[in-house]
Amino acid sequence: MQNPSEAAVEGPPRLFATEADAQAAIIHLTEVIDGLESVVEQETALVRAGQLRMAADITPRKNELASRYFRGVERLKANAKFISRVLPKDVSALGRRHDVLQGLLKTNLMVLATAHAVSESVMRRLSGDLARKASPQVYGASGRTMGPNPKLARPLALSRTS
Repeated sequence: MQNPSEAAVEGPPRLFATEADAQAAIIHLTEVIDGLESVVEQETALVRAGQLRMAADITPRKNELASRYFRGVERLKANAKFISRVLPKDVSALGRRHDVLQGLLKTNLMVLATAHAVSESVMRRLSGDLARKASPQVYGASGRTMGPNPKLARPLALSRTS
């Protein structure tokens, strides 16, 4: 069940009728940013610690918050002139919060990209080692040992059950 502030953000952006509507939308977006910051920081810490399974478990929550964030931003964009006129201080504060969130997201993306590159490197090295062990050690026409034939390599299977 959604709370009233979430239901108000659903659907296409509508124009605000009062200053209270604008204030409620800003408060709602601020709450979403708080939640998103918390989840992103948690995910970053888990990935840095190598707890990838636990980090993957919070992905649905992160996706849900990101969706709510984008809907809230679109709603505020549709009402930008009105909000800037009636709540200029709140708009400035929200802009600063947005900048902090962007910094956290950049750090998060760098950590995720690093983890992806490391895991890909490990898998490639493991696959190469298994292929070398599975191929016969023979000498080629040049008198040097032959590397494994990539066409004859078996695929690497990964079990995610444990």
